[in-house]
Amino acid sequence: MKTVLLRLAVLALAAVTCVAGMPVPQAGAAPAVRYTNPIAERRADPHIFKHTDGFYYFTATVPEYDRIVLRRATTIQGLASAQETVIWRKHSSGEMAAHIWAPEIHFINGKWYVYFAAGRSDDIWRIRMYVLETSSANPLTGSWTERGRITTPWDTFSLDASTFVHNGVRYLTWAQQEPGIATNSNVYLARMGANPWTITGTVTRLVVPSLAWETRGFKVAEGPAVLQRNGKVFLTYSASATDANYCLGLLTASASADLLNPASWTKGANPVFTSNDATGQYGPGHNSFTVSEDGSSDVMVYHDRNYRDISGDPLNDPNRRTRVQKVYYKADGTPDFGIPVADGPTPVRLRSHAAADRFVRHWEYRARMEAGVAPLADSQFKLVTGLAGSGTVSLESANFPGYYLRHRNNELWVDRSDGSALFRNDASFTQRAGLAASSAVSFESVNFPGRHIRASAGLLYLQAVADAQGRADATFVLE
Repeated sequence: MKTVLLRLAVLALAAVTCVAGMPVPQAGAAPAVRYTNPIAERRADPHIFKHTDGFYYFTATVPEYDRIVLRRATTIQGLASAQETVIWRKHSSGEMAAHIWAPEIHFINGKWYVYFAAGRSDDIWRIRMYVLETSSANPLTGSWTERGRITTPWDTFSLDASTFVHNGVRYLTWAQQEPGIATNSNVYLARMGANPWTITGTVTRLVVPSLAWETRGFKVAEGPAVLQRNGKVFLTYSASATDANYCLGLLTASASADLLNPASWTKGANPVFTSNDATGQYGPGHNSFTVSEDGSSDVMVYHDRNYRDISGDPLNDPNRRTRVQKVYYKADGTPDFGIPVADGPTPVRLRSHAAADRFVRHWEYRARMEAGVAPLADSQFKLVTGLAGSGTVSLESANFPGYYLRHRNNELWVDRSDGSALFRNDASFTQRAGLAASSAVSFESVNFPGRHIRASAGLLYLQAVADAQGRADATFVLE
């Protein structure tokens, strides 16, 4: 068993923006977020922006590559059923007439802007970056003005423009093919000029795809997105072909550094988010970041497919879906994206009420409490309707779908369901207000009423609770 777990742990480890105006706590505790994936079918390169008007605004690439769409809702989950509006369509000829890709929506200086890429009718691969503007309070009903093309030092293939503010300075980051460099695209950074469709000054090359995981199929670095947290600036980017090889890399810089100095940035040696056979998610990438409804958690927005094999060119496959999941942070303040979780409800972590740095995790299938859990997914569980029926809950492993937290011989294990009545009962619990804190939770056994999941000496047991220490040990905070 240990060999299997170690191998899967290695795979999970390999799998591995400042959101303007939305403060998020430093590395540490943040309440659980509960969403159901996917958020939108047939929507790739997703971007979600939370505005001060209380709405989330969502745009993405449509598989026909012919228009820009926009939705809004007061919750992230609400975007799944929100009415979609076409705010702009491709030109019938000339510029902006083909390959309408990767729109992003931003609110800058009192106006809305959409950044997108497009080709020409007479050369569909002459992809360049363009900007739309509206002064309407509601961008779904506004009249949009074409502000034209973003000019960069080279008139070459360019796309995936994104913007962020750091230390009072607005930047543009994007992907482009640079003359003299034998790659499909690299990632660049520059300060923005007098308006949100121009850049000025030094253009800094941040990423040239050169590592094995950046060059599968194509030598690609694209889709940059920025997250500012814990005294650092993180930039994720997508790499390799847009099939199951697609994945996320990560750059890190100090918040006090000169972002236009390439030496300020450190590139991770391994991808931070990749395809996962166990959860059935393939080619995760082209992400953006938003924040949870209560403003306390960062949320990663990305696309993937729920199958590995694609017939023909991946760009002609329409089935990339928009998905979301919470970003967690390691003790050193760096983000841990975990794995692309299975479809359905997003998982949570169970943090000990008695020892705030410890989480429920599985190791060699035994449930235990540990700090600094790696891989992250060992400590993530989907709270689902109990296998014993309504009114109960079961905790399904995030990285071992079909495996549930269950008790046997009064010990807690993560086991595969065998479909028996005994297993269903052993793996079902009544979720109650925390025995030591009503804002937290405790889990009482369905088939042994009065016994709760409890931590003791670093392991989890099913025990009756009779004193204050026991109540604390049997209480968990959902994150």
